[in-house]
Amino acid sequence: MLRWSAYAVLALAGSAAHAADPASVSFQHNDWELACDNTRTCRAAGYQPDDQDENPVSVLLTRHAGPNQPVYGEVQFGTYGDNAPDVPATVTLKINGRAASTIKRDKNRNFHLTSAQVAALLAVLNKTTTVEFVAGETTWTLSTKGASAVLLKMDEFQGRLNTPGALARKGTQPEDKVLPPLALPVIVAAAVPKALDKAALAALDRKAITAELRKAIKLEDCDELATIGSAENPLDIAPLSNGKLVVSATCWRAAYNTGSAFAVINAQAPYAPVIVTTLANDYADGVIGASQKGRGLGDCWSSEDWTWDGARFVHTHATWTGMCRLIAPGGAWDLPSLVTTVKAVPGQNAADKGK
Repeated sequence: MLRWSAYAVLALAGSAAHAADPASVSFQHNDWELACDNTRTCRAAGYQPDDQDENPVSVLLTRHAGPNQPVYGEVQFGTYGDNAPDVPATVTLKINGRAASTIKRDKNRNFHLTSAQVAALLAVLNKTTTVEFVAGETTWTLSTKGASAVLLKMDEFQGRLNTPGALARKGTQPEDKVLPPLALPVIVAAAVPKALDKAALAALDRKAITAELRKAIKLEDCDELATIGSAENPLDIAPLSNGKLVVSATCWRAAYNTGSAFAVINAQAPYAPVIVTTLANDYADGVIGASQKGRGLGDCWSSEDWTWDGARFVHTHATWTGMCRLIAPGGAWDLPSLVTTVKAVPGQNAADKGK
């Protein structure tokens, strides 16, 4: 079975795969990409040209929803690998060969753009322009290919088209027509026991669970469907609350990723499995997690979480670290499509769980 890239998985997570989630968008064109989450915050990231691995660089532009919102900018210079050039504390921004301004590293070793620098970039990203960051003999080149389409998509998602604050298609529509931010969803996580007691574990009919689980999982989502419940692919079972259990087994293996099927079942037969996902690879304390590489080098990742609320696993987080462009081990940015606030049961703290 062909496994999708992490980017494709994340894009799906923001659309049809989680239709109950508030609207979000993931979009990519040439050397730029966009991720807008369910609060309507948008993040656009651009990179060096696709055919240029030397001196990787990325710019992140972040804008919250609502009228008259500013755009915040950051820069990351490639640190992946032993041959990455050292980045000094001061770098010069050049546009079409002319020095525009100086960017200074802050105490946390991050490069943040001033509002004037963001404005200078936005003024040229819709054009065929040379944008460079220079320090001594080293030059990092930012591609503008795809920026226009990405900024247009950002404006569209946030309802800014044809307003004075639009980034790609300005107009005279009033700013108060811009879509407002959406509230961050709050999920109350239910406490779960640490483990099943021996008697409950012994009472489980694993053959019946296996048979029901295989029927519930789609073959196209699970290469290892026929091996689920076998000695080489045993079931992992953990207690939830309210008479439910979570069961998992490996579903597929790829060159550098694996995925397991996770399902909620009844604690007694009939087990009636409800599939949560076939993309995850971790479970702990009421949270199912998925973490997948975009490619073997590990310079881009996707991750998702599902949190038990006492009745079901709620999709609580989905993010992507940006294109696989050798910016940094583990990826360049946090580009979420789904964000929530997860709270513990009132009066329940971590130390109380499982007691």
